[in-house]
Amino acid sequence: MDLNGIVNKAKDALKSNPDLIEKGGDAIDKATGGKYASQVDKAQDAARKAVGAEQKQQGEQQ
Repeated sequence: MDLNGIVNKAKDALKSNPDLIEKGGDAIDKATGGKYASQVDKAQDAARKAVGAEQKQQGEQQ
């Protein structure tokens, strides 16, 4: 499988399970003590946009 195929598989996986994006960001926040929370939030938004996943609504609980 070429790199393009791997990228497409990753996009499909994240699009079908956008909670993985949230969980990844939470893990980074935990590891850094929330020091980079705003940057992590921006990266999560960019990842959701890149894969076409719905954005989490403000105040929405997991």
